[in-house]
Amino acid sequence: MTSRLGLDDVRPAISGNVATKAVVGEVVPVFALAWREGHDAISATLNVTGPSGATATIMTRSPLDPDQVNATFVPDEVGDWTFRVDVWSDPIATWKHNVTAKIEAGQSIAELANDLEIGAQLFTRAAGLVDASNAELLRSVASGLRTGFDPRAMVAPAFSREVSALLAVHPLQELLTEGEEHVVKVERRKALVSSWYELFPRSTGGWNSAGEPIHGTFATTMAALDRVARMGFDTVYFPPIHPIGEINRKGRNNTLTPEATDVGSPWAIGSKDGGHDAVHPALGTLHDFDRLIARATELGLEVALDLALQCAPDHPWAAKHPEWFTVLPDGTIAYAENPPKKYQDIYPLNFDNDATGIYAEIKRVVMFWISRGVTTFRVDNPHTKPTNFWAWLIDEVHQVHPEVIFLAEAFTRRPRLYGLAKAGFSQSYTYFTWQTSKQELTEFATEIADMADVSRPNLFVNTPDILHASLQHGGRAMFAIRAVLAATMSPLWGVYSGYELYESQAVKEGSEEYLDSEKYELRPRDFEAALRRGDSLEPFLTTLNKIRREQPALQQLRSIHFHRIDNDHMLAYSKVDPLTGNTVLVVINLDPTNEQAATLHLDMAQVGLTPGQVFEVRDQITGESYTWTDDNFVRLQPWRDVAHVFVLPDVAEDRREALAWRAVDTYRA
Repeated sequence: MTSRLGLDDVRPAISGNVATKAVVGEVVPVFALAWREGHDAISATLNVTGPSGATATIMTRSPLDPDQVNATFVPDEVGDWTFRVDVWSDPIATWKHNVTAKIEAGQSIAELANDLEIGAQLFTRAAGLVDASNAELLRSVASGLRTGFDPRAMVAPAFSREVSALLAVHPLQELLTEGEEHVVKVERRKALVSSWYELFPRSTGGWNSAGEPIHGTFATTMAALDRVARMGFDTVYFPPIHPIGEINRKGRNNTLTPEATDVGSPWAIGSKDGGHDAVHPALGTLHDFDRLIARATELGLEVALDLALQCAPDHPWAAKHPEWFTVLPDGTIAYAENPPKKYQDIYPLNFDNDATGIYAEIKRVVMFWISRGVTTFRVDNPHTKPTNFWAWLIDEVHQVHPEVIFLAEAFTRRPRLYGLAKAGFSQSYTYFTWQTSKQELTEFATEIADMADVSRPNLFVNTPDILHASLQHGGRAMFAIRAVLAATMSPLWGVYSGYELYESQAVKEGSEEYLDSEKYELRPRDFEAALRRGDSLEPFLTTLNKIRREQPALQQLRSIHFHRIDNDHMLAYSKVDPLTGNTVLVVINLDPTNEQAATLHLDMAQVGLTPGQVFEVRDQITGESYTWTDDNFVRLQPWRDVAHVFVLPDVAEDRREALAWRAVDTYRA
């Protein structure tokens, strides 16, 4: 049966009753459509329950939509939270509207007699809902409505701030309609706010006296972490550190004819030295790995391990559990293929064969590494494994270790990308690498903000697999441009080692593979020498990470607003933190070769300012300050600066929540 009062489109909500996403300290905007017949007032309450208690807040009507109600909440601990929107007839609000209209129309006290008595009865009823001291206040309002000669003076106490505040906590409700409960899965803050740096531990060994690369170890990796921490990154990601298969091992540049000294691909996991719960002997021992984890923790770094569910032909699983793979008619095990690509050094697991055994073994492996201090996993190609497996595994892990973060390396179509996020992945790779034009970037950034309840995008500027054409041909300015975009469009971003050295040579024209790819050989790098030569982007990356730490607006995902700038090679967007009012405006030149200039037309309401207001902006990259207003001339020269990251005046406290609602209004539209 349809309820007397209408309640529709409650958000955040995901189809299928999947939990939406949030992290500790994140402002979660809630809204709904609340409506009824006639003209009587209707109100709504947001009821939030966390692991340690419950709260109730009366929601506010949107100034942009009279049928929309809004509120926010900020979870303060990890766990499953629930919220419910209740709607109810608000007789006191109805009375206030009616009596005000009649007084303003000049009606006499005699004409208002019934209205004043109705008000007195309502406040008498409301007094029965509160404690003795507050009840006395409400009874005095009722008494005042029954005595006096001036209607304005008689109703004034009913409109006082003290009475309004009391009724906001203890409203008089009629026709209460309870909504459905919605679940919000709250993770630790690093699931949303983090700066990743990817490096191969085996490439940290430097060179010998003959100039030949030396295989790195956990000890040399430990030394390399100091530089990563100095740059301001807080998560360091290692590709697989397990033994590497020898059967069908790949050589340099993915050749099928390796030399005896070739080290192979770390994603070809497993050999006579062990499988997914072992480390490559050349890197060291598990004890050495434990020392590496301890050092990373001292530096404020979290180690992310690669979880790649595939095997080399000589992985122990292949001999012990051939039923876990696909056996071809000729009796051989099928290697991985993504036609026309072939991966002869990898056997993919077949999750339809002995699912019970495979599930249990993978859970054991994950728990093994968690026991050694690993709390973040970058999952390789999760879209090639069953989604229900990931939902099961992540839930099993989170029941015991809710702090564990899973990043999905899923460069795939939207339904699968978002489906994996719904299955429980904390973060996901995205299409960012391939978005280069003003229109593409605007649509992409709008989408990731709109989908914040579902997915948290980690914007990697490059990966060992992806050297985009823009970096191959755009010159050094393009490296800075892409870094600014990634670091400011999402609170999650990542860099693969070598980016700061402007590595840009592809294996061939039209390919996104690096020449002499580190996936197949040791690639030690002399970062210090590049710094001394002034030939490194490292200082710029350090500055971006510093800005991200200092500006709360860049630590939120849910809202981004693009401002009109009359040049197709330039982009301008702002972010506002609803808690602090911190406001950041990014203006960027997308052209890595030419100077670009334009007039930026600032949407003042979206940054909490008044049209015509004059204010100061300070560029966090250069430290320069400018006096601005609605329309401002901007010039950016790629050989000098590719972008401004401006801090604007903080949004006033009484406007912050409305900006969060406005972002949601845009989403609804």
